[in-house]
Amino acid sequence: MIRVGLARGPAHYKGLEAPWHPDFEPPELAGRLEPARNPSPNAVFRAVRSSLLALGLDQENAGSPDWNPLKGLVDRGKTVVLKPNFIRHWNPASDENEGASVDSVITHGAIIRCVAEYAFLAVGSTGRVIIAEAPQQDCDFGKIRKIAGLDAMQAHFRSTIGMELEVIDLRREAVTFESGVIVSRQPLPGDPLGYRSVDLGKQSFFEGSGIDPNKMRGADYDPGPTSEHHSNGRNAYLLSETVLACDLIINLPKLKTHKKTGVTLALKNMVGINGDKNWLPHHCAGSAATGGDEFPGGALIDRARSRLTEWGRTLLGHDVGKGLIKAYRRAETRARGDEFIRAGNWYGNRTTWRMCADLNRCLYYSDKQGLHLDAPSPVRKILTVLDGLVAGEMNGPLAPQDVPLGVVLSALDPIALDLVAVRLMGFDEARLPKLQEVMTSQELRVTEVRKSTDVEIAERGAADGNDLAPLRVYPLDDLESPHRFIPHSGWLNHIEQAADHEIAPLKTPDEANA
Repeated sequence: MIRVGLARGPAHYKGLEAPWHPDFEPPELAGRLEPARNPSPNAVFRAVRSSLLALGLDQENAGSPDWNPLKGLVDRGKTVVLKPNFIRHWNPASDENEGASVDSVITHGAIIRCVAEYAFLAVGSTGRVIIAEAPQQDCDFGKIRKIAGLDAMQAHFRSTIGMELEVIDLRREAVTFESGVIVSRQPLPGDPLGYRSVDLGKQSFFEGSGIDPNKMRGADYDPGPTSEHHSNGRNAYLLSETVLACDLIINLPKLKTHKKTGVTLALKNMVGINGDKNWLPHHCAGSAATGGDEFPGGALIDRARSRLTEWGRTLLGHDVGKGLIKAYRRAETRARGDEFIRAGNWYGNRTTWRMCADLNRCLYYSDKQGLHLDAPSPVRKILTVLDGLVAGEMNGPLAPQDVPLGVVLSALDPIALDLVAVRLMGFDEARLPKLQEVMTSQELRVTEVRKSTDVEIAERGAADGNDLAPLRVYPLDDLESPHRFIPHSGWLNHIEQAADHEIAPLKTPDEANA
C-alpha cells in the first residue's frame, strides 16, 4: 500500500505573522528556534509536522529529539529544493468577493517555514536549502516575498543556525499586461546555474496523441518555439538546472481547481520548474472538430475569436496590433462577460495534462548526470507536502474562491497524494486524464499506484503536535469529502463524483457548447 499522511489543521492563517514561528518547541528542534513564540497558536506548523509523522518518516525516532523526517531522503551536506506554488501575487476575485483571497492562490509561508526547518535539520551546516519557483510572467516577485514572509524567514535562519535560505525566481523574463496584452518585458537573472534542455523524444505523452504540433500554443505570442520543441521526434522542455541537479525536491503545491487540467495539486505544480513557458504547450488552436482543443463546438463567435487571436499574434509586436487586440478584448468582455470557454480552459483540453505529465517524467528521471530514459524506475524521490488549509474552488488557479478546508497532505508518491486531494474535493479521478493516464502508463512511471485501492491514508488524531495521538490508517475509499468543490466553469458537470459513484457520460463538444 502507498501511504498518504493527512493532518486536520486550521481553516485559516489568522493570528500568524512572518517568520511563522511555532508556538511550541518540538523536541527534534530544541535549541534551533528563537525564544520568541507566536502570540497565537500556530496550528499550521503542528499540521505539517503531524502529516509527516503520519506518513511514517523516520518512524523509529518519532517523538524523540532524534526524529529527522528527511533523514532517509537526503544526506547531510546535500542540497534540498523547496518548490512552492507562487503563481501570482494577488487574487482578482478578491476585488469583488470577500470570500476570495491570495491565501487560496499560493502556498502559504507558514507551510514553507515548517518544511524548511526539517530540510535544514537534515542537510546540516554544510548543506543548502533553496526555494525555487517560476511564477506566471506578470507576477511581482517582490510582493510574493512579502506575502510569504521570505525575508523574515531568511533572517530567522541566519540568526538561529547561521545558514542562508536561498530564494530563486527561475523566470528569465517578467512582463506587464494591459487588457490581456503584453505591453512591456523585463529581463531577469533567472537560475544562476542556467537551464537544461530535457528531451523525452518518443517517451513523451504527446507521442501517438495525434496532436498537430503546428497547432500548439504556449504562453507567448509566437507559437514557433512551442511547435519547434514538440515536433520532428522532439518533445523538449527547458528546465532549471538548480532543480534538476539537487539531491531532494520537496514539492509544496496548493489545493485548488484549474481551468485547463481540472485540478492543480502535485503533478501540475511542476510547471514552475521551467525557464521558458513558451516551450510548454498549453492548448491547440481551433475547435475540437478541427483537431484543436481551444474551444468546443463550432460556434461562429468562437471561430472568429480564434482567427482574430491567430491574426493578432503577428501584430502584437507593434503598437497598432496591441491597440486593436485590447479594444477587441474589452468589447468581447462587455458582450460575453468572462464565463465562456477559450484558450483550452475546459474539460476537452488534451494538451496541458500531457505537458504536466511530461514535466514529471523529466524530473523523476533526471539528476546531476542527465536524463535516464532507460532507467527501470525513477532516479530520484520527491516529497510532496500539500497546502490544503485555505483551498480554492471555481476559477482556479488564478482567481479561486476560498474554501476553508483545513488539511495538509504529505506523500512520497504524487499520484497517491493527488488521488486523496481529488476525493477531498468531491471530484472523480476517473474523469481526470492527468491522473488516469499517468497512473496507467507503463513507461517512465512516476508512481507506484496502479489503482485507487493501492492507496491508504494515515491520520494521527488532531493536529495538536501530540506524537502519541492514535494513528488511524484507512483505505482511500473510506475518505469522505468535507466540501464538494465547485469546478472551474469549463469543467462543470465533467469532473464531479456522481451521487451513485458511477461516472456520468461526457458531453460531446457540440452538446457542451449548446
